[in-house]
Amino acid sequence: MSGELKSEAALRTVYPAPSGGALGKQLDWIDPHSRRFIELSPFLCIGTARPDGLADVSPRGGEPGFVHVLDERHLAMPDRPGNNRLDTLTNIAHSPSVGLLFFLPGFEEMLRVNGIAGTSVEPALMERFTVDGKPPRSVMKIEVREVYLHCTKALKRSGLWDASRQVPRETMPSFGEMLRDQMKLDLAPALIDTALEDDAKKNLY
Repeated sequence: MSGELKSEAALRTVYPAPSGGALGKQLDWIDPHSRRFIELSPFLCIGTARPDGLADVSPRGGEPGFVHVLDERHLAMPDRPGNNRLDTLTNIAHSPSVGLLFFLPGFEEMLRVNGIAGTSVEPALMERFTVDGKPPRSVMKIEVREVYLHCTKALKRSGLWDASRQVPRETMPSFGEMLRDQMKLDLAPALIDTALEDDAKKNLY
């Protein structure tokens, strides 16, 4: 590919070296500000990859603070009912490195946490995440290696929290219609939408 930058040295011919502040803000522990950010966050994206496969990013959400800070170097996150593809958990079984990006509604700053993860069904961990008598399917434990606040530019450019820039739902077909077309299903989209809505109501936890 013409103009492709295939090495770090090639990249540095285009990009300047990072500032001292960009490097110096990185911690190897959960400081009080990072702890508070995690305690308030209801949503994150987690990145994983197998050593010999593609990378994957998956959303995770819950009540504010659904990720627990166990101590300054360890986090725990429940795994709630999903589609059972297990992309994230399977990747971790092969390669335990993970990257977490925490969001706060209305905040343009984000928090990045990189570490080493494992999947547990330890009874004490499962119990702390039980909701309405329903335990999680498992709990991810993360050994924290890198922590730093991410600047606001991406969310400023996107206007993610700007209500005036929200895309009307009718701009695209319903989820059921898109799945019907992509999977070539012989089903009415309304039936698929109703089944998905029922599942979300009954199996949220």
